[in-house]
Amino acid sequence: MNTVELFYPENSGFIKTDINFFTGTPDLISYYSCNDECRLFVTDKTVAALPNVKPFIEYIQNNDSDKNIVIILEPGEAFKTIQSVLKIVSTAIDHNFTRQAVFIGIGGGVICDMTGFAASMFKRGVKAEFVPTTLLADVDASIGGKTGCDFENYKNMIGAFYPATSVNIWSEFIQTLPEKEFISGLAEAIKTAFLFSPEMCGIFAGQKEKVMSRDRKTLSLIITECAKAKVSIVNIDFKEKAERAYLNYGHTFGHALESIAGLGVVTHGEGVAWGMGRALDLAANEGLCTKEFAQDNKKLLASYGYDINPMPKIMAEKYTAEEFGNKILAAMKKDKKNISTSKVRVTLQKDYCQTLMKEVSDESILEVLQ
Repeated sequence: MNTVELFYPENSGFIKTDINFFTGTPDLISYYSCNDECRLFVTDKTVAALPNVKPFIEYIQNNDSDKNIVIILEPGEAFKTIQSVLKIVSTAIDHNFTRQAVFIGIGGGVICDMTGFAASMFKRGVKAEFVPTTLLADVDASIGGKTGCDFENYKNMIGAFYPATSVNIWSEFIQTLPEKEFISGLAEAIKTAFLFSPEMCGIFAGQKEKVMSRDRKTLSLIITECAKAKVSIVNIDFKEKAERAYLNYGHTFGHALESIAGLGVVTHGEGVAWGMGRALDLAANEGLCTKEFAQDNKKLLASYGYDINPMPKIMAEKYTAEEFGNKILAAMKKDKKNISTSKVRVTLQKDYCQTLMKEVSDESILEVLQ
């Protein structure tokens, strides 16, 4: 096991997160053998059925201890709701858990986000731990303390900054991911490469076969480098007042697409990849990057199968170009990162590792949606 430590500012109320990287087959029974702590394990039906998770769920369920409880939620973005979060809280109340309890999320970004949010609310805060089981959660969602849920069809509209005390990453889980979820997670990894690592961009461009075949050594390197990059940015900007906002590259466009498509129809990674494509065209139109830079990065995204057309094919069946543009713009104006009611704030790049935030006009956004 290797560990990377993420420390938080002195006045944040948090000390650190230990990000633990494990090799080999996940052994949750050995790691979480029953002890005197009150622990609420939160997962979903899909994860609970995984070969590396099912024996552990059965182990906890068959144990007579009232201190180790499992709650199994419905899977997917459609169930990332306040009702699911409150179900976690209610379970802890029903079992008389105290403020010494630990909430442990075992799953992807949806489970980690909701478990952390529930932990932040229960009796004004209990410890949280995560065991990410998807690539997206490994490289992004489980690290840094953003928790929450969707609300009224808007992504992550309510939540809190509430980091886990530990994130336990077994990259072997990725070998069992459905292809669609694997591709979704890759988008966040590619985003991190664009933001922080030309070397990792080289891996995505030159070692696609290894990436897509889920070569263990290659994926382990990608996960570790993404985690380290996120640690470095969260360490200096925990509450997203400045540089951490760069991590939203592609997200303002992407979240809007997820919302108007219907949460869960477009995966988060598909939305982010499409959003990066739109952000690249926007940066080029604004004179922030060269046309060549935008085209090269869009070509890389397209090579992994992402739809980066101004209007994705899945939307062409539902809307005209004008309707689509207006709906995306309206959703973008609801984005929580905006600081003005008249303009949309987006993350853009001048070049690799040269990122900025910029408020842009409605006309500029609509132009890259045509």
